Amino acid sequence: MAARASGFDQHEDPSDEVLGRAAEAFGLLAASARLHIVWILAQGESDVTGLAERVGGALPAVSQHLSKLKLAGLVRARREGRRHVYYVDDPGVVSVVKLMIGQLTEQEARPLRRLHGAGA
Repeated sequence: MAARASGFDQHEDPSDEVLGRAAEAFGLLAASARLHIVWILAQGESDVTGLAERVGGALPAVSQHLSKLKLAGLVRARREGRRHVYYVDDPGVVSVVKLMIGQLTEQEARPLRRLHGAGA
């Protein structure tokens, strides 16, 4: 089987290192506030004040979430004068977050279908 141009072959098991890094990233995104932050940043850049307003969290808590996301390499920041502007610089992370949120939003919007013949 030929590997794709990215060097990733879906038919080979990933290395333990890759699996560990993926688990860490998913672990960080398992907190709804951090997932919300990444979702917001996937739409565009923001400073901590704007993020806190949209997430509905206190500035120190949002700052702490951003620090963890930065350490994991999921979010980056740059200075603009006295403030830090945060952004997601990894299209793969953005794609995964948008895919998951989109799928769940679609499922939530669908009416529940009853199983015929299930005896319920």
